[in-house]
Amino acid sequence: MPNLLALETSPYLLQHAENPVDWYPWGAAALQRARDEGKPILLSIGYAACHWCHVMAHESFEDAETARLMNARFVNVKVDREERPDLDSIYMQAVQAMTGQGGWPMTVFLTPAGEPFYGGTYFPPEDRHGMPSFRRILLSVADAWETKRGDVARAAQSVREMYEAGSRKPEAGRPTSEDGRPKTEDGPRATVDTLARATKDLSARFEPMMGGFGGAPKFPHTMALDFLLRRWARTNDEHALHIVMHSFRQMARGGIYDQVGGGFHRYSVDARWLVPHFEKMLYDNALLARLGAHLFQASGSAEVRQVAEETLRWVMREMTDASGGWYSSLDADSEHEEGKFYIWSLEEFGRVLGDDAPAAIAHWGVTAGGNFEGANILNVRGDGPVPDAGSLRSWKQRLYDVRERRIWPARDEKVLASWNGLMLRAMAEGARVFGSAEFASAALRNGEFLWREMVRDGRVYRTHTRGETRIPGFLEDQASVALGFLALHQLTFDRTWFDRARELAGVCVANFLDETTGDFYDTAADAEALVTRPRDITDNATPAGSSLAAELLLLMAELTGDVPSRERAFRVLDSAAEPMARYAPMFGHLLGAADLAVNGGVEVALAGDPGAEDHRALARAVAARYVPSLVLAGGQGDAVRGLALMDSREALGGRATAYVCRHYACGVPATDAAALEAQLDAPSSFTRNRAQD
Repeated sequence: MPNLLALETSPYLLQHAENPVDWYPWGAAALQRARDEGKPILLSIGYAACHWCHVMAHESFEDAETARLMNARFVNVKVDREERPDLDSIYMQAVQAMTGQGGWPMTVFLTPAGEPFYGGTYFPPEDRHGMPSFRRILLSVADAWETKRGDVARAAQSVREMYEAGSRKPEAGRPTSEDGRPKTEDGPRATVDTLARATKDLSARFEPMMGGFGGAPKFPHTMALDFLLRRWARTNDEHALHIVMHSFRQMARGGIYDQVGGGFHRYSVDARWLVPHFEKMLYDNALLARLGAHLFQASGSAEVRQVAEETLRWVMREMTDASGGWYSSLDADSEHEEGKFYIWSLEEFGRVLGDDAPAAIAHWGVTAGGNFEGANILNVRGDGPVPDAGSLRSWKQRLYDVRERRIWPARDEKVLASWNGLMLRAMAEGARVFGSAEFASAALRNGEFLWREMVRDGRVYRTHTRGETRIPGFLEDQASVALGFLALHQLTFDRTWFDRARELAGVCVANFLDETTGDFYDTAADAEALVTRPRDITDNATPAGSSLAAELLLLMAELTGDVPSRERAFRVLDSAAEPMARYAPMFGHLLGAADLAVNGGVEVALAGDPGAEDHRALARAVAARYVPSLVLAGGQGDAVRGLALMDSREALGGRATAYVCRHYACGVPATDAAALEAQLDAPSSFTRNRAQD
């Protein structure tokens, strides 16, 4: 059989279209061939920006001898994990159970029914450092399939049992009512104590020298930082604010942040944020830019603002499709070397900056010996002189102009709905917080693109590449795009965006929620049947679909007064109350949703004409302040019909009027920015909690 990947649109799959391996994409044809020929399936999962995926491809998948062995003994299937997070989640769970670790590239061996029985991550071409070679693995697995089928069956059965145990609802064993539904009030609930314990857990994990949590490799854990910022606003916990500010600044001054072009790399391989894994992912930058906007509101830091704005401009400059969608990632490698695009020699650095070089060298710590394989990753030295803003901009632009002429890393140009939803939220909030017309234009263009190209009859589709939209979306797609549309509604007060968000929220419930158990599944009820129906409530590099959906339903409930939406979200949160408190880094986004549920939203209603200057002045006053779990609505007449938050909220005396409310109980109406600011600054605005309601 020939390699069939040339017919695909995924840049990752197309990277493998010329391999001598007879790759199939995931689908019925591959599974049927495995059944017809009685062969096991070799499933390889990776993504376009993955460094070790490229390494294994060059070492093994491009090797003719290895390919002959694969083609003779297996049906070979290649999957882009970013296109199919459901398959990635299911089989990663199996690999982690079998080996105690996971990662990409992921190699999993399946029965023709799709059941995993052996797996691992990267395998070298020759035996190395205790790792067996990939060819040795292939021969061993093929021999087991042909001569030890009983052992294979037992391994597959063990994984089946793991899936069955994992599919049981979190409330299993808790008291139920006569209709079989859990009595949430009789079990753990997400409460003020849950949030306090999670804060304590994060504080204990905080690394006080360089910020962040733990040692190398070091990940941003942006969602956990966002939760701590909420805690500071709710409780005046100055240590929580310190954790967020110190961590963000250390990242922004380190090599994990692209000092020349803006935007963050994936993670740091060391504990100092110096040496990154150089790939740049859209989702990391969405989460970090949004956190930066919030942190600027809380702190007024010019440095934080600069980094957040540079990150959003990087997206606009380097990651934007002609139709307004945002690309997925930039590769870690260029010219087959990781990081080559981003590093500098002392000689080149001096040549580019000329007379300014000594000051720039002191600022970014450039040396003859370098800090990465004989070259320099730029990072801000804490003991160096601080340049003025104009000089810094000039240096960066001159360096960028030179770097732009280098051979660029590959760019994964597929547009993923969930990642675009995250960035849409960040771009829209950045536009509102920074008062930026260019960010607002980019956000609106992206929102219209998503609605036009990636939503069909209320269903969000996963991916859009080269003009083709495909793969029915997952829960994270549906909820993330809806939250992005709500952010556009907060930015523009255009009723269209609220109505679109509400439609997508309805599909989340109709297609992904099991009303009997209260579980959200990651795949829709009508999705392809797999060996198990995945449901993951933990937040990893991106927010889990369940935590996005819980936040979406809570915001919809705040805006509309819809009680069932609030109750559905509570069930998700309550089922995870104890894990959230004990393992906070795994539930960063869900903890943010729990803050909204436990403490309630801070509701701000702006009555009047959004196009009038007095209304815009009130909106600017809201944007200037960090308000945890902000629920913002505005407008008048038909534009606010059905929004419970706007019921009976009138523009007094013909002037735009602001109402700061908790559960629709409002303070004194404010018609000028100063009075509104005073209400938003009052600690009592943020402190009412679920137990009091």
